[in-house]
Amino acid sequence: MALTLDMHGNNSQTVTAGSPSPTGDHGQERSRRRWYATWLVLLAGFAALHAMHLRADFPNHSPWFMDWAKYTDEGWYGDAAIRAHLFGNLYKPGDFNPAVAVPVWPFLEWVLFSFTGVTPEAARGLAVAIFFLNLFLSYLLLRTSGSRRMALLALTLLVTSPFLYCFSRLAILEPLLTAFILVALNLAVRLPGLRRPAWGAAGVGLLLTLAALTKTTAVFLLPAVAWAIAVSLWPLRKQALVCVLAAGSTFAAGYGFWLAILIRFGLFRDYKYYFFVNDYPRPKELYWPLVSLWWSFHGGLWIDKILIPLAGVILLGALVFRREPCARRLLLDPLFGASVLATGGCILFMTYQNHPQPRYFAVAAVFCFFLVAMGADALMRQDERSVARPLPVRSLGWLITGLILFAAGMGAVQTLRYAMHPEYTFAHAAEGLTHYIDAHPNGRRLLVSISGDEITLMTHLPALCDDFGTVDLPEKLGMYQPGWYAAWNDLDPGTLEDLHTHFSIEQVAAFPAFDDANRNLLVLFKLHPLPGGKLRDPQEQDLKNPLPEDSIEIPMQ
Repeated sequence: MALTLDMHGNNSQTVTAGSPSPTGDHGQERSRRRWYATWLVLLAGFAALHAMHLRADFPNHSPWFMDWAKYTDEGWYGDAAIRAHLFGNLYKPGDFNPAVAVPVWPFLEWVLFSFTGVTPEAARGLAVAIFFLNLFLSYLLLRTSGSRRMALLALTLLVTSPFLYCFSRLAILEPLLTAFILVALNLAVRLPGLRRPAWGAAGVGLLLTLAALTKTTAVFLLPAVAWAIAVSLWPLRKQALVCVLAAGSTFAAGYGFWLAILIRFGLFRDYKYYFFVNDYPRPKELYWPLVSLWWSFHGGLWIDKILIPLAGVILLGALVFRREPCARRLLLDPLFGASVLATGGCILFMTYQNHPQPRYFAVAAVFCFFLVAMGADALMRQDERSVARPLPVRSLGWLITGLILFAAGMGAVQTLRYAMHPEYTFAHAAEGLTHYIDAHPNGRRLLVSISGDEITLMTHLPALCDDFGTVDLPEKLGMYQPGWYAAWNDLDPGTLEDLHTHFSIEQVAAFPAFDDANRNLLVLFKLHPLPGGKLRDPQEQDLKNPLPEDSIEIPMQ
């Protein structure tokens, strides 16, 4: 560009060949802004889909149809809040009381229900609101070291994922656990900019305490946050060590304080029971951890069959080509290492439990999406010391970006299908069951069922859990004298034996719900107390099979 005088003596600009045009630059910037605005509108639209039809079933005929959470967990983990508002008691002696071990989620629901009343829409709306918060926290976290394009790409994967669509709409613990970990990581990577990093690290420890009181599996995510603190402060090694210790000490003190409260109020038995019921049997073979590890890794494909293997490829590529600038940049990024460790922590937990369930991967999914977005961005980003990336590296970046966009497109189509075709089979079954009980009184209006707390959330019918409780089911039946029992599809002989100690049972109604062949019929039984209040002794007669006075049509299994 050259400066010249026009015929009137005024300054004028002449654009010479090879010089950038201000008008062209301005046009490119406007085009870029329009593109980002369109992208944000699409993200907002897909995010909004999560808030539609909140009373609807967990999407039927999904790859995750077998997950228990869709008919149990919302009621279980919110039962303290539900009971407090409906029946005036936070705690039910002898029953399953998970709020003793994981109190944060039911506390939030208790506050919410004070304004909304007890409804599944309110509970699920809270989970969706936390999902929206997680999108914002993810963007803030990714922008600490990455481009806006990379952050929006990761958000695209989050909002279009049918896996996250299904599980972020349930009032379960994973969305809130993810939120606490994201807040902790946001603070951890910003410690170098604080005047007193140790105080900030103590705040991280407090957040981790809340995470562990949301879901105890948070302890498997502690190494990810510790890594983020250490790498962020690595040039100041002594300060890094101090901050890691400050975070760990605050976490230990906060969690220890909660345990002291439980012991003081005599609730430690319920706390221990929470871990007892989550301790699944393990094979006797010495090599069982390898088999369990394989199943845990394989379970990651529940999230996405393209993106999860791609995350693994990016990690392996970064380790193998660690001397390359883009790989070194990834490995030195606190968030990349934290995402790897968070995913690994989830897999380690499932390996130890030997019980992978799709919902357990809801936290890992977020960090796996971070990995693929960061990997693509590292390959596509211009190196500060060169005009452009070597062609093979950029070509690989384009290939990975193409795979990511293809997977996002497929996920978006499936998410739209789920959102546009809601079903209400479980809601109708719960309503039908409650209506039948109200129309045919039978002693106490109290239901015993594995899905009892979930039904209470939907219809306010009081319930007990038949499978879990700090006292055995026969003793609990004697304590509460329920009038009804509900099972899915078949009767367990052990449960029938427990029921027979106090009752004979009569099958009176059945309500179709859900899509799982083992859980698609909710069967209602009337409980008839034995004459004169007597009890049967399992040692004296076979109570595991139907008795002459029973009326049972479903199979025993």
